[in-house]
Amino acid sequence: MDSILIGEALSVAMFFGVVAVLMLGFPVAFTLAGTSLIFAGIGWQFDAFNPALFGTLVSRYVGAMVNEVLVAVPLFVFMGVMLERSRIAEQLLVTMAQLFGSLRGGLGLSVIMVGALLAASTGIVGATVVTMGLLSLPAMLKAGYDPKLACGIICASGTLGQIIPPSTVLIFMGDILQGANAQAQMALGNFAPNPVSVGDLFVGAFIPGFILVGLYMGWTILIAILRPQAAPALEMTAEERRDLPKNVVVALVPALALIVAVLGSILTGIATPTESASVGAVGAMLLAAIRRQFNYAILRHVMMSTMQITSMVFVILFGASMFALVFRTLGGDALLEEFLTALPGGATGAMLFVMFLMFVLGFILDTFEIIFIVMPLTAPILLQMGIDPVWLGVMVGINLQTSFLTPPVGFSLFYLRSVAPASIGTNQIYRGVVPFVALQVTGLALVWIFPQLATWLPALVFK
Repeated sequence: MDSILIGEALSVAMFFGVVAVLMLGFPVAFTLAGTSLIFAGIGWQFDAFNPALFGTLVSRYVGAMVNEVLVAVPLFVFMGVMLERSRIAEQLLVTMAQLFGSLRGGLGLSVIMVGALLAASTGIVGATVVTMGLLSLPAMLKAGYDPKLACGIICASGTLGQIIPPSTVLIFMGDILQGANAQAQMALGNFAPNPVSVGDLFVGAFIPGFILVGLYMGWTILIAILRPQAAPALEMTAEERRDLPKNVVVALVPALALIVAVLGSILTGIATPTESASVGAVGAMLLAAIRRQFNYAILRHVMMSTMQITSMVFVILFGASMFALVFRTLGGDALLEEFLTALPGGATGAMLFVMFLMFVLGFILDTFEIIFIVMPLTAPILLQMGIDPVWLGVMVGINLQTSFLTPPVGFSLFYLRSVAPASIGTNQIYRGVVPFVALQVTGLALVWIFPQLATWLPALVFK
Protein backbone atom coordinates (compact mmCIF):
# COMPACT_ATOMS: atom_id res chain seq x y z
CA MET A 1 0.00 0.00 0.00
CA ASP A 2 2.85 2.37 0.83
CA SER A 3 4.48 1.80 -2.56
CA ILE A 4 1.16 2.66 -4.28
CA LEU A 5 0.85 5.93 -2.39
CA ILE A 6 4.50 6.75 -3.05
CA GLY A 7 4.02 5.99 -6.77
CA GLU A 8 0.98 8.25 -7.03
CA ALA A 9 2.83 11.05 -5.22
CA LEU A 10 5.79 10.61 -7.57
CA SER A 11 3.53 10.73 -10.64
CA VAL A 12 2.09 14.08 -9.54
CA ALA A 13 5.56 15.42 -8.75
CA MET A 14 6.83 14.20 -12.14
CA PHE A 15 4.07 16.04 -14.03
CA PHE A 16 4.80 19.35 -12.34
CA GLY A 17 8.54 18.67 -12.53
CA VAL A 18 8.34 18.32 -16.32
CA VAL A 19 6.41 21.59 -16.61
CA ALA A 20 8.92 23.38 -14.37
CA VAL A 21 11.96 22.12 -16.32
CA LEU A 22 10.34 23.04 -19.63
CA MET A 23 9.76 26.56 -18.34
CA LEU A 24 13.51 26.81 -17.71
CA GLY A 25 14.06 26.36 -21.43
CA PHE A 26 15.43 22.83 -21.67
CA PRO A 27 14.75 20.85 -24.88
CA VAL A 28 11.32 19.25 -24.76
CA ALA A 29 12.09 15.68 -25.82
CA PHE A 30 15.07 15.33 -23.51
CA THR A 31 13.17 16.95 -20.64
CA LEU A 32 10.34 14.44 -20.96
CA ALA A 33 12.65 11.44 -21.22
CA GLY A 34 15.21 12.61 -18.66
CA THR A 35 12.69 13.62 -16.00
CA SER A 36 10.84 10.35 -16.52
CA LEU A 37 14.05 8.35 -16.03
CA ILE A 38 14.82 10.22 -12.81
CA PHE A 39 11.39 9.57 -11.32
CA ALA A 40 11.43 5.97 -12.58
CA GLY A 41 14.69 5.48 -10.68
CA ILE A 42 13.19 6.96 -7.52
CA GLY A 43 10.11 4.79 -7.92
CA TRP A 44 12.31 1.71 -8.39
CA GLN A 45 13.92 2.35 -5.03
CA PHE A 46 10.48 2.30 -3.39
CA ASP A 47 9.19 -0.72 -5.39
CA ALA A 48 6.78 1.54 -7.28
CA PHE A 49 8.33 1.01 -10.72
CA ASN A 50 9.72 -2.00 -12.59
CA PRO A 51 12.61 -1.04 -14.96
CA ALA A 52 11.83 -4.08 -17.14
CA LEU A 53 8.82 -2.15 -18.47
CA PHE A 54 11.16 0.06 -20.48
CA GLY A 55 11.44 -2.87 -22.88
CA THR A 56 7.90 -2.18 -24.07
CA LEU A 57 9.06 1.18 -25.44
CA VAL A 58 10.84 -0.57 -28.30
CA SER A 59 7.57 -1.83 -29.79
CA ARG A 60 5.98 1.59 -29.27
CA TYR A 61 8.79 3.37 -31.11
CA VAL A 62 8.81 0.88 -33.98
CA GLY A 63 5.01 1.06 -34.15
CA ALA A 64 5.14 4.85 -34.46
CA MET A 65 7.74 4.69 -37.24
CA VAL A 66 5.76 2.18 -39.33
CA ASN A 67 2.34 3.67 -38.56
CA GLU A 68 0.67 4.38 -41.91
CA VAL A 69 -1.36 7.24 -40.44
CA LEU A 70 1.75 9.09 -39.24
CA VAL A 71 3.38 8.77 -42.67
CA ALA A 72 1.10 11.66 -43.65
CA VAL A 73 3.05 14.02 -41.37
CA PRO A 74 6.30 14.29 -43.39
CA LEU A 75 4.31 14.31 -46.63
CA PHE A 76 2.16 17.28 -45.57
CA VAL A 77 5.23 19.06 -44.18
CA PHE A 78 7.00 18.50 -47.51
CA MET A 79 3.99 19.91 -49.36
CA GLY A 80 3.91 23.02 -47.18
CA VAL A 81 7.63 23.76 -47.43
CA MET A 82 7.60 23.21 -51.21
CA LEU A 83 4.68 25.63 -51.63
CA GLU A 84 6.48 28.21 -49.56
CA ARG A 85 9.63 27.85 -51.67
CA SER A 86 7.65 28.04 -54.93
CA ARG A 87 6.40 31.52 -53.86
CA ILE A 88 2.75 30.64 -54.41
CA ALA A 89 1.96 32.17 -51.01
CA GLU A 90 3.64 35.42 -52.03
CA GLN A 91 1.60 35.68 -55.22
CA LEU A 92 -1.60 34.89 -53.33
CA LEU A 93 -0.98 37.66 -50.82
CA VAL A 94 -0.20 40.29 -53.42
CA THR A 95 -3.20 39.38 -55.60
CA MET A 96 -5.73 39.14 -52.75
CA ALA A 97 -4.50 42.46 -51.37
CA GLN A 98 -5.20 44.07 -54.74
CA LEU A 99 -8.60 42.36 -54.97
CA PHE A 100 -9.95 43.54 -51.60
CA GLY A 101 -7.54 46.30 -50.61
CA SER A 102 -9.64 49.09 -52.12
CA LEU A 103 -12.22 48.47 -49.35
CA ARG A 104 -11.80 49.75 -45.80
CA GLY A 105 -10.33 46.83 -43.91
CA GLY A 106 -9.95 44.98 -47.22
CA LEU A 107 -6.22 44.45 -46.84
CA GLY A 108 -6.80 42.79 -43.47
CA LEU A 109 -9.55 40.63 -44.94
CA SER A 110 -7.23 39.53 -47.74
CA VAL A 111 -4.58 38.46 -45.21
CA ILE A 112 -7.17 36.38 -43.34
CA MET A 113 -8.40 34.73 -46.54
CA VAL A 114 -4.87 33.95 -47.66
CA GLY A 115 -4.14 32.54 -44.21
CA ALA A 116 -7.13 30.21 -44.62
CA LEU A 117 -6.03 29.17 -48.12
CA LEU A 118 -2.48 28.51 -46.96
CA ALA A 119 -3.81 26.56 -43.97
CA ALA A 120 -5.86 24.38 -46.30
CA SER A 121 -2.87 23.75 -48.56
CA THR A 122 0.13 23.67 -46.21
CA GLY A 123 -0.85 23.32 -42.55
CA ILE A 124 2.47 24.81 -41.36
CA VAL A 125 1.98 27.70 -38.94
CA GLY A 126 5.56 29.01 -38.83
CA ALA A 127 6.02 29.30 -42.60
CA THR A 128 2.63 31.01 -42.98
CA VAL A 129 3.25 33.63 -40.27
CA VAL A 130 6.75 34.42 -41.52
CA THR A 131 5.62 34.70 -45.15
CA MET A 132 2.67 36.94 -44.33
CA GLY A 133 4.79 38.96 -41.90
CA LEU A 134 7.41 39.66 -44.55
CA LEU A 135 4.91 40.57 -47.26
CA SER A 136 1.76 41.87 -45.59
CA LEU A 137 3.00 43.74 -42.53
CA PRO A 138 4.98 46.39 -44.48
CA ALA A 139 2.04 46.85 -46.87
CA MET A 140 -0.44 47.21 -44.00
CA LEU A 141 1.76 49.69 -42.16
CA LYS A 142 2.32 51.68 -45.37
CA ALA A 143 -1.46 51.78 -45.92
CA GLY A 144 -1.90 53.30 -42.44
CA TYR A 145 -3.18 50.27 -40.50
CA ASP A 146 -3.03 50.29 -36.72
CA PRO A 147 0.15 48.26 -35.97
CA LYS A 148 -1.63 46.28 -33.23
CA LEU A 149 -4.47 45.30 -35.57
CA ALA A 150 -2.04 44.39 -38.36
CA CYS A 151 0.05 42.19 -36.04
CA GLY A 152 -3.04 40.52 -34.57
CA ILE A 153 -4.48 39.70 -38.01
CA ILE A 154 -1.21 38.20 -39.27
CA CYS A 155 -0.54 36.10 -36.15
CA ALA A 156 -4.11 34.80 -35.89
CA SER A 157 -4.42 34.04 -39.61
CA GLY A 158 -1.17 32.11 -39.52
CA THR A 159 -2.47 29.82 -36.77
CA LEU A 160 -5.38 28.61 -38.91
CA GLY A 161 -3.12 25.81 -40.14
CA GLN A 162 -3.49 24.33 -36.66
CA ILE A 163 -7.18 23.50 -37.12
CA ILE A 164 -8.03 23.73 -40.85
CA PRO A 165 -7.04 20.44 -42.50
CA PRO A 166 -4.53 19.21 -43.46
CA SER A 167 -3.18 19.81 -39.96
CA THR A 168 -0.28 17.79 -38.58
CA VAL A 169 -1.71 18.32 -35.10
CA LEU A 170 -4.96 16.62 -36.13
CA ILE A 171 -2.99 13.71 -37.58
CA PHE A 172 -1.28 13.03 -34.25
CA MET A 173 -4.56 13.68 -32.44
CA GLY A 174 -6.28 11.08 -34.60
CA ASP A 175 -3.59 8.51 -33.84
CA ILE A 176 -3.86 9.17 -30.09
CA LEU A 177 -7.66 9.07 -30.14
CA GLN A 178 -7.67 5.76 -31.99
CA GLY A 179 -5.77 4.12 -29.14
CA ALA A 180 -7.69 6.02 -26.47
CA ASN A 181 -11.06 5.06 -27.94
CA ALA A 182 -10.09 1.40 -28.15
CA GLN A 183 -8.87 1.51 -24.55
CA ALA A 184 -12.05 3.22 -23.35
CA GLN A 185 -14.37 0.84 -25.18
CA MET A 186 -12.50 -2.19 -23.89
CA ALA A 187 -12.92 -0.84 -20.35
CA LEU A 188 -16.67 -0.55 -21.01
CA GLY A 189 -16.81 -4.14 -22.26
CA ASN A 190 -17.22 -3.25 -25.93
CA PHE A 191 -14.69 -5.42 -27.74
CA ALA A 192 -15.57 -4.11 -31.22
CA PRO A 193 -15.24 -0.33 -30.83
CA ASN A 194 -16.00 2.01 -33.70
CA PRO A 195 -12.64 3.28 -35.01
CA VAL A 196 -11.78 6.98 -34.97
CA SER A 197 -9.83 8.03 -38.06
CA VAL A 198 -7.78 11.06 -38.98
CA GLY A 199 -10.29 11.58 -41.79
CA ASP A 200 -13.06 11.99 -39.18
CA LEU A 201 -11.06 14.76 -37.49
CA PHE A 202 -10.17 16.45 -40.78
CA VAL A 203 -13.82 16.58 -41.82
CA GLY A 204 -14.96 17.48 -38.29
CA ALA A 205 -12.56 20.43 -38.09
CA PHE A 206 -13.67 21.84 -41.45
CA ILE A 207 -16.72 23.83 -40.26
CA PRO A 208 -15.19 25.05 -36.94
CA GLY A 209 -12.06 26.14 -38.80
CA PHE A 210 -13.99 28.35 -41.17
CA ILE A 211 -16.13 29.64 -38.30
CA LEU A 212 -12.87 31.03 -36.90
CA VAL A 213 -12.15 32.60 -40.29
CA GLY A 214 -15.59 34.22 -40.17
CA LEU A 215 -14.98 35.53 -36.64
CA TYR A 216 -11.63 37.06 -37.65
CA MET A 217 -13.19 38.70 -40.70
CA GLY A 218 -16.16 39.95 -38.69
CA TRP A 219 -13.84 41.58 -36.14
CA THR A 220 -11.80 43.24 -38.90
CA ILE A 221 -14.95 44.61 -40.55
CA LEU A 222 -16.21 45.89 -37.18
CA ILE A 223 -12.92 47.71 -36.55
CA ALA A 224 -13.04 49.19 -40.07
CA ILE A 225 -16.55 50.52 -39.37
CA LEU A 226 -15.95 51.81 -35.84
CA ARG A 227 -12.38 53.06 -36.39
CA PRO A 228 -11.88 53.73 -40.12
CA GLN A 229 -8.43 55.20 -39.50
CA ALA A 230 -7.24 51.85 -38.10
CA ALA A 231 -7.99 49.95 -41.33
CA PRO A 232 -7.97 52.33 -44.31
CA ALA A 233 -8.42 51.39 -47.96
CA LEU A 234 -5.45 50.60 -50.19
CA GLU A 235 -4.53 52.86 -53.10
CA MET A 236 -4.19 51.04 -56.44
CA THR A 237 -2.66 52.16 -59.72
CA ALA A 238 -4.51 51.93 -63.04
CA GLU A 239 -2.07 49.25 -64.21
CA GLU A 240 -2.76 47.13 -61.13
CA ARG A 241 -6.50 47.39 -61.72
CA ARG A 242 -6.09 46.38 -65.36
CA ASP A 243 -3.99 43.30 -64.58
CA LEU A 244 -6.08 42.23 -61.59
CA PRO A 245 -8.38 39.67 -63.33
CA LYS A 246 -5.43 37.85 -64.88
CA ASN A 247 -3.49 37.88 -61.60
CA VAL A 248 -6.46 36.48 -59.68
CA VAL A 249 -6.73 33.51 -62.05
CA VAL A 250 -2.98 32.85 -62.05
CA ALA A 251 -2.71 33.08 -58.25
CA LEU A 252 -5.91 31.35 -57.15
CA VAL A 253 -6.31 28.47 -59.61
CA PRO A 254 -3.13 26.56 -58.63
CA ALA A 255 -3.79 26.91 -54.89
CA LEU A 256 -7.47 25.96 -55.21
CA ALA A 257 -6.61 23.00 -57.45
CA LEU A 258 -4.23 21.65 -54.81
CA ILE A 259 -6.78 22.20 -52.02
CA VAL A 260 -9.47 20.38 -54.02
CA ALA A 261 -7.09 17.52 -54.79
CA VAL A 262 -6.03 17.08 -51.14
CA LEU A 263 -9.18 17.87 -49.16
CA GLY A 264 -11.63 16.84 -51.87
CA SER A 265 -10.17 13.33 -52.00
CA ILE A 266 -10.65 13.02 -48.23
CA LEU A 267 -14.15 14.53 -48.11
CA THR A 268 -15.37 12.30 -50.93
CA GLY A 269 -13.80 9.21 -49.42
CA ILE A 270 -11.65 8.58 -52.49
CA ALA A 271 -8.38 8.63 -50.51
CA THR A 272 -7.17 8.31 -46.94
CA PRO A 273 -5.34 11.30 -45.38
CA THR A 274 -2.02 9.54 -46.01
CA GLU A 275 -2.86 8.96 -49.67
CA SER A 276 -4.08 12.55 -50.07
CA ALA A 277 -0.82 13.74 -48.48
CA SER A 278 1.05 11.91 -51.24
CA VAL A 279 -1.13 13.66 -53.82
CA GLY A 280 -0.40 16.99 -52.16
CA ALA A 281 3.36 16.43 -52.11
CA VAL A 282 3.42 15.51 -55.80
CA GLY A 283 1.05 18.38 -56.62
CA ALA A 284 3.29 20.88 -54.81
CA MET A 285 6.28 19.73 -56.86
CA LEU A 286 4.29 20.06 -60.08
CA LEU A 287 3.19 23.60 -59.18
CA ALA A 288 6.76 24.53 -58.34
CA ALA A 289 7.93 23.11 -61.68
CA ILE A 290 5.24 25.04 -63.57
CA ARG A 291 6.46 28.23 -61.87
CA ARG A 292 10.07 27.29 -62.72
CA GLN A 293 10.90 27.11 -59.04
CA PHE A 294 11.89 23.45 -58.99
CA ASN A 295 15.50 22.29 -59.15
CA TYR A 296 17.95 20.18 -57.17
CA ALA A 297 18.90 22.98 -54.78
CA ILE A 298 15.25 23.74 -53.93
CA LEU A 299 14.39 20.05 -53.60
CA ARG A 300 17.36 19.51 -51.28
CA HIS A 301 16.35 22.50 -49.13
CA VAL A 302 12.75 21.29 -48.92
CA MET A 303 13.81 17.76 -48.01
CA MET A 304 16.20 19.00 -45.31
CA SER A 305 13.51 21.27 -43.81
CA THR A 306 11.01 18.41 -43.90
CA MET A 307 13.46 16.10 -42.16
CA GLN A 308 14.22 18.67 -39.44
CA ILE A 309 10.58 19.51 -38.70
CA THR A 310 9.44 15.87 -38.77
CA SER A 311 12.36 14.68 -36.64
CA MET A 312 11.67 17.36 -34.06
CA VAL A 313 8.04 16.30 -33.71
CA PHE A 314 8.77 12.57 -33.57
CA VAL A 315 11.55 12.97 -31.01
CA ILE A 316 9.05 14.80 -28.80
CA LEU A 317 6.62 11.91 -29.39
CA PHE A 318 9.23 9.37 -28.28
CA GLY A 319 10.05 11.35 -25.15
CA ALA A 320 6.34 11.69 -24.38
CA SER A 321 5.91 7.91 -24.75
CA MET A 322 8.47 7.37 -21.99
CA PHE A 323 6.72 9.97 -19.84
CA ALA A 324 3.33 8.27 -20.32
CA LEU A 325 4.79 4.83 -19.49
CA VAL A 326 6.38 6.00 -16.24
CA PHE A 327 3.35 8.11 -15.27
CA ARG A 328 0.95 5.19 -15.73
CA THR A 329 3.21 2.67 -14.00
CA LEU A 330 3.55 4.91 -10.97
CA GLY A 331 -0.24 4.98 -10.74
CA GLY A 332 -0.82 8.45 -12.13
CA ASP A 333 -3.50 7.29 -14.57
CA ALA A 334 -5.61 5.78 -11.77
CA LEU A 335 -5.18 8.93 -9.70
CA LEU A 336 -6.15 11.09 -12.66
CA GLU A 337 -9.21 8.96 -13.44
CA GLU A 338 -10.33 9.15 -9.82
CA PHE A 339 -9.88 12.93 -9.85
CA LEU A 340 -11.76 13.52 -13.14
CA THR A 341 -14.67 11.23 -12.28
CA ALA A 342 -15.03 12.91 -8.89
CA LEU A 343 -15.43 16.38 -10.38
CA PRO A 344 -18.94 17.89 -10.16
CA GLY A 345 -20.93 17.75 -13.38
CA GLY A 346 -19.73 14.32 -14.50
CA ALA A 347 -18.42 14.22 -18.07
CA THR A 348 -19.12 17.94 -18.57
CA GLY A 349 -17.11 18.90 -15.50
CA ALA A 350 -14.24 16.62 -16.51
CA MET A 351 -14.20 17.99 -20.06
CA LEU A 352 -14.28 21.56 -18.78
CA PHE A 353 -11.33 20.90 -16.47
CA VAL A 354 -9.23 19.31 -19.23
CA MET A 355 -10.01 22.19 -21.61
CA PHE A 356 -9.04 24.72 -18.93
CA LEU A 357 -5.85 22.80 -18.13
CA MET A 358 -4.82 22.75 -21.80
CA PHE A 359 -5.60 26.45 -22.19
CA VAL A 360 -3.41 27.34 -19.20
CA LEU A 361 -0.60 25.02 -20.32
CA GLY A 362 -0.74 26.79 -23.69
CA PHE A 363 0.85 29.83 -22.03
CA ILE A 364 4.02 27.88 -21.23
CA LEU A 365 4.11 24.81 -23.50
CA ASP A 366 4.00 24.12 -27.23
CA THR A 367 0.99 22.46 -28.89
CA PHE A 368 2.76 19.16 -29.57
CA GLU A 369 4.07 19.01 -26.01
CA ILE A 370 0.55 19.41 -24.65
CA ILE A 371 -1.13 16.81 -26.85
CA PHE A 372 1.65 14.26 -26.34
CA ILE A 373 1.59 14.71 -22.55
CA VAL A 374 -2.06 15.42 -21.72
CA MET A 375 -4.08 13.64 -24.42
CA PRO A 376 -2.84 10.05 -23.85
CA LEU A 377 -3.59 10.44 -20.13
CA THR A 378 -6.98 12.16 -20.24
CA ALA A 379 -8.57 11.03 -23.53
CA PRO A 380 -9.31 7.40 -22.46
CA ILE A 381 -11.01 8.67 -19.32
CA LEU A 382 -13.11 11.27 -21.14
CA LEU A 383 -14.14 8.80 -23.86
CA GLN A 384 -15.06 6.24 -21.22
CA MET A 385 -17.32 8.90 -19.68
CA GLY A 386 -19.21 9.21 -22.98
CA ILE A 387 -17.48 12.13 -24.71
CA ASP A 388 -17.63 11.91 -28.52
CA PRO A 389 -14.06 11.33 -29.82
CA VAL A 390 -14.43 13.55 -32.90
CA TRP A 391 -15.88 16.39 -30.84
CA LEU A 392 -13.07 15.96 -28.30
CA GLY A 393 -10.39 16.09 -30.99
CA VAL A 394 -11.81 19.22 -32.64
CA MET A 395 -12.29 20.96 -29.27
CA VAL A 396 -8.69 20.24 -28.32
CA GLY A 397 -7.48 21.47 -31.72
CA ILE A 398 -9.29 24.81 -31.36
CA ASN A 399 -8.22 25.15 -27.74
CA LEU A 400 -4.55 24.55 -28.48
CA GLN A 401 -4.64 26.98 -31.38
CA THR A 402 -4.55 29.69 -28.72
CA SER A 403 -1.15 28.38 -27.53
CA PHE A 404 0.40 29.94 -30.65
CA LEU A 405 -0.88 33.36 -29.58
CA THR A 406 -0.58 33.42 -25.78
CA PRO A 407 2.67 34.79 -24.30
CA PRO A 408 5.28 34.01 -23.17
CA VAL A 409 5.56 30.89 -25.42
CA GLY A 410 3.30 31.96 -28.29
CA PHE A 411 5.29 30.82 -31.30
CA SER A 412 3.33 32.95 -33.77
CA LEU A 413 4.41 35.99 -31.76
CA PHE A 414 8.05 34.91 -32.01
CA TYR A 415 7.76 34.22 -35.74
CA LEU A 416 6.31 37.67 -36.41
CA ARG A 417 8.79 39.38 -34.08
CA SER A 418 11.65 37.84 -36.07
CA VAL A 419 10.52 39.51 -39.33
CA ALA A 420 8.73 42.64 -38.07
CA PRO A 421 10.47 46.01 -38.52
CA ALA A 422 12.15 47.63 -35.53
CA SER A 423 9.36 50.23 -35.38
CA ILE A 424 6.96 47.50 -34.18
CA GLY A 425 7.31 46.93 -30.46
CA THR A 426 6.88 43.52 -28.88
CA ASN A 427 4.14 44.96 -26.66
CA GLN A 428 2.21 45.97 -29.80
CA ILE A 429 2.33 42.38 -31.07
CA TYR A 430 1.15 41.05 -27.69
CA ARG A 431 -1.67 43.60 -27.42
CA GLY A 432 -2.70 42.97 -31.02
CA VAL A 433 -3.40 39.26 -30.50
CA VAL A 434 -5.59 39.70 -27.40
CA PRO A 435 -8.88 40.22 -29.34
CA PHE A 436 -8.08 37.22 -31.53
CA VAL A 437 -7.47 34.99 -28.51
CA ALA A 438 -10.93 36.08 -27.32
CA LEU A 439 -12.35 35.21 -30.76
CA GLN A 440 -10.77 31.76 -30.58
CA VAL A 441 -12.32 31.22 -27.16
CA THR A 442 -15.64 32.33 -28.68
CA GLY A 443 -15.25 29.75 -31.44
CA LEU A 444 -14.44 27.12 -28.83
CA ALA A 445 -17.59 28.08 -26.91
CA LEU A 446 -19.73 27.76 -30.06
CA VAL A 447 -18.46 24.23 -30.73
CA TRP A 448 -19.03 23.40 -27.04
CA ILE A 449 -22.63 24.61 -27.17
CA PHE A 450 -23.31 23.11 -30.61
CA PRO A 451 -21.30 19.86 -30.88
CA GLN A 452 -22.97 19.19 -34.24
CA LEU A 453 -20.62 21.78 -35.74
CA ALA A 454 -17.88 19.16 -35.35
CA THR A 455 -19.85 15.90 -35.60
CA TRP A 456 -22.46 16.52 -38.30
CA LEU A 457 -20.19 16.61 -41.37
CA PRO A 458 -18.17 13.45 -40.49
CA ALA A 459 -21.43 11.56 -39.91
CA LEU A 460 -22.69 12.76 -43.30
CA VAL A 461 -19.49 11.99 -45.22
CA PHE A 462 -18.62 8.66 -43.60
CA LYS A 463 -22.12 7.32 -42.99
